[in-house]
Amino acid sequence: MIDPHCHSSSILVERPAKVAFGLMADGVEQGRWAWGSAERIEVEPGLYRGTSIFTGKHTFVRLHVDHSRFQVDYEVGPSPEAMLFRNMSRVLPGEMLRMAEGSCVVSLITWRLATQTDAEWNQTGTIHEAEMFLIKGLLERN
Repeated sequence: MIDPHCHSSSILVERPAKVAFGLMADGVEQGRWAWGSAERIEVEPGLYRGTSIFTGKHTFVRLHVDHSRFQVDYEVGPSPEAMLFRNMSRVLPGEMLRMAEGSCVVSLITWRLATQTDAEWNQTGTIHEAEMFLIKGLLERN
């Protein structure tokens, strides 16, 4: 079944989960792989602003980091007042999945807004799938 409400992308990374989680939970570093909010700066504690490589418009992001579960919830919007919970990342240690020690699986999950067109929703999923390869590359070359 093609899920009409949620899109997920995952990739195996040959780095420890703690290292991968560090990238996913860092609001500035996220700007290295998040195309919808690239070139991030922290505008106030916990609030980040980046620029969409697609539209050139600013995107604001707030992270809610759960260190114990290697999970990050991301609020996203065109202004701090208009941010909504949109995305989540989760890092699973490879050992949890009976994979090699020192590896992990990084996942991005997003939920569709009722206001998104089919084209917008397709773009979101395609971007997240491509971002997986950026995340893997950033982690495995460091």
